[in-house]
Amino acid sequence: MPHPSLAKILRLHFSETDKYGGRPLYEAIIQKCKDLNIAGATVFQGLEGFGEMAEIHKRHIAGHGEPIVVVVADSAENIERLLPIIEDMMHTGTIAVSEAEVIRVQKGGKTANV
Repeated sequence: MPHPSLAKILRLHFSETDKYGGRPLYEAIIQKCKDLNIAGATVFQGLEGFGEMAEIHKRHIAGHGEPIVVVVADSAENIERLLPIIEDMMHTGTIAVSEAEVIRVQKGGKTANV
């Protein structure tokens, strides 16, 4: 069994209506992660949520997009390098950073740690 490596998980919470550079914020964040060779990032679309302003976010309420969560996993060094860039890209939302043990599995090939 492969041994876990220490990593960090970055979770970004915002609305699907949030933009950066004229495009959806989640698309811009994923592209930035790719540009910076971040190990991995995934976008999740929520059904319903609320944030600091206590406004409910869900599709059927006009003007409010569904909640978006972007999860990024990589080494502590890469997350620390990415974090100020993401903070600059976000206008509103929440950023959560946590430590994690990561095991990278590649079936049919070798197993590598982040």
